[in-house]
Amino acid sequence: MIIAERQSRLRDLLAHRGMCDLDSLSAELGVSQSTIRRDVELLVRSGDVKRTHGGVIWVGDRSGSNGARPYAFDQRLTYQLGAKRAIAAAAKKLVRAGQTILLDGGTTTFHLAHELLGQPLQLVTNSLPIANLFLNDENVELVLVGGLMYPRYGVLLGPMAETELSHIHAQTLFISVAGVHEGSLYNQNLLLVQAERRMIEQAHQVVLLVDSGKFGQQALAKLGGLDEVDLVVTDAAIAAEHREQVTAAGCELIVSEM
Repeated sequence: MIIAERQSRLRDLLAHRGMCDLDSLSAELGVSQSTIRRDVELLVRSGDVKRTHGGVIWVGDRSGSNGARPYAFDQRLTYQLGAKRAIAAAAKKLVRAGQTILLDGGTTTFHLAHELLGQPLQLVTNSLPIANLFLNDENVELVLVGGLMYPRYGVLLGPMAETELSHIHAQTLFISVAGVHEGSLYNQNLLLVQAERRMIEQAHQVVLLVDSGKFGQQALAKLGGLDEVDLVVTDAAIAAEHREQVTAAGCELIVSEM
């Protein structure tokens, strides 16, 4: 296989699947891992992919690859990137070695997961992008919740997911939402909200990771009240009125620095 053909096929594979580990790419394309790493590095430079620990996530445009539709997770991964990274860095300080934590499938929780690479933890998630980060991390005991695949966000939902979640207990749940409006939390999908309701019930502490742009916003499905959250981590652009809403609900507020 000539170089240009191999690199074109690599782009198509990653754009179609969204994520993959280097071992699988090496075997499928019939080349060494060092060759795959060089090819992946070219895609990193072009902004099409993001390297993870032992794997690759496609963050480029999906619309031109075999007619695949754009994934909402990919599109939102870099939205408010600076704020999300600052929130993730602040939230990392809330995690202690050896804890059992639960992460939902949001993009801000994905950035937190990236911060936690290499830290000894038990980590439970229903997110395939988050699980993929820890494929080769020997310090993390990973529990991936099964269920019905919701491909636009890379999460596993439905009755199976809710049943599995009912059998676990986490010290801390880190959760993200599409909107916080007049003391209520909202997300985009009814099945997503049902799974997150179960997560809230199974966690000792609930930490909401939300960039300031989500305040004042609503979405399709109401998740619950802000008063069910113990701690809110947001960025410094949060308005004074929204700070007051958070504290009025009885939540501790952490404002991250960019």
